[in-house]
Amino acid sequence: MATTQLTAEAFEKTVADNDIVLVDFWAEWCGPCRQFAPTFEKASEANPDVVFAKVDTEAEQALASAANITSIPTLMAFREGVLVFSQPGALPPTALDELIGAVKGLDMAEVHAAVAAQQNGSPEA
Repeated sequence: MATTQLTAEAFEKTVADNDIVLVDFWAEWCGPCRQFAPTFEKASEANPDVVFAKVDTEAEQALASAANITSIPTLMAFREGVLVFSQPGALPPTALDELIGAVKGLDMAEVHAAVAAQQNGSPEA
């Protein structure tokens, strides 16, 4: 599956309607972003069960701001609508593959319980 361009209008629906979504926040003028793009694209082709989306921070400034993007590229991973990873910087191919494997291997019952505990102010979170 190729990468898709993501807009503010489609962001929440894309995250909510898909099991795993990786989002690359980038800009055309950003050298590390351009270096990371082929790695992200190649991973998208190797993982058709994952949605790979790109957000152009220049075109989608409100979305980048809402996502608290302060450095690009920033990669976010969502699983079952929950943000499970967010990190600035371009990942090398092996690190991206490891991240995808880790996200796929998450025990989501555990993650949802931790999120619920955190939202309820429980010290266990």
